Amino acid sequence: MVGLDPSAAHKLPSELSGGMRKRASLARALALDPEILFLDEPTAGLDPIGAAEFDHLILDLQRSLGLTVVMITHDLDSLFAITDRISVLIHKGLVTGTIPELLALEDPWIKQYFSGPRARAVETAKMHTESDDLKQLD
Repeated sequence: MVGLDPSAAHKLPSELSGGMRKRASLARALALDPEILFLDEPTAGLDPIGAAEFDHLILDLQRSLGLTVVMITHDLDSLFAITDRISVLIHKGLVTGTIPELLALEDPWIKQYFSGPRARAVETAKMHTESDDLKQLD
């Protein structure tokens, strides 16, 4: 269900890679059959390939199990890839909406956070991917 090799079942946590530990923790949480899954920085420490795989796993589990996922993250790649709505703690309050809704706000901090170099890299990569997808359709 979480993509762990069966051989991992008999290993100690110290013998597992970071990604395997995250998947084992996820499996442990899913064993409780939750309606809501809370994730705290789920892709922290993973390389970009491992983080993207984990993002896809979360999306697959969310769809197949009907889970609501609440995720705390600073990983803009994950944020742009898998979220429907975002809540931002700012000015001693909470602002919630989709990424386009938040970007439409005239708040300098939100604009800087979601339009900084990391966010621009995500958007640039997304545009290249979409362009490549369109080329493949021709």
